[in-house]
Amino acid sequence: MTSLPYRTPTDLAAELSDPYCMAPDTAAELLRDLPWNRLVVMGDSVTAGVMDPLPGYRERSFADRFTDALAATRPGLAAVNLATPHLLLDGIRDQQLIPALDFGPDVVMVSAGGNDAFRSFDPKTLRARLAALLTPLAESGALVVTIGLFDLARSGLVPPEHADNMARRFDELDRVTAELARALGGIHIDTHHHPLAADPGIYAADRVHANARGHAVAFAAIATTLAQYAREHPGD
Repeated sequence: MTSLPYRTPTDLAAELSDPYCMAPDTAAELLRDLPWNRLVVMGDSVTAGVMDPLPGYRERSFADRFTDALAATRPGLAAVNLATPHLLLDGIRDQQLIPALDFGPDVVMVSAGGNDAFRSFDPKTLRARLAALLTPLAESGALVVTIGLFDLARSGLVPPEHADNMARRFDELDRVTAELARALGGIHIDTHHHPLAADPGIYAADRVHANARGHAVAFAAIATTLAQYAREHPGD
């Protein structure tokens, strides 16, 4: 694999001083009034935990960080992380949907579609697969929260000869995911257009799932967006 430019974080203090990151106690305070007590995390490897974590960084994905912050303010929180590496959308639906529905969640955090974008890609098929995953969750009464992906193609993670085509795929993936989530009354966390999304420095190593800083930035975006939602929708 081609070596990529990256920042080498040295310790947790570096993460917490990053203006795009958030201290755990700050996030917990933001999330204190969220009305959810049962959380399910679904998706592929970006929610399944950081592989080969760097020294000084927690071996936790952004979903783990969110669960920790939520649990800090409600001891009765019940949460399950069903995320599994390397699945396509059909695999996520077939392997994770029924366990998620059986759990009876208040809120479902979904990160899905990234693996599909690296393979054969058709927007209509993508929308249909996402709808088959998200619609039953919304119909069950769970609030669906979809997590966007950083701009992987423009950040240097794709060979230059494929970058333009892959950038279009990830743009379409983000658009379809956001539109469908909102059509179902859910929330989309926009990290695709984050100020750091196309910056190779968001990644802490050549392997995308070792991006400890990326997980920390995504966690901050999730906490901020959901806290704003709670303020704008009291009682939901």
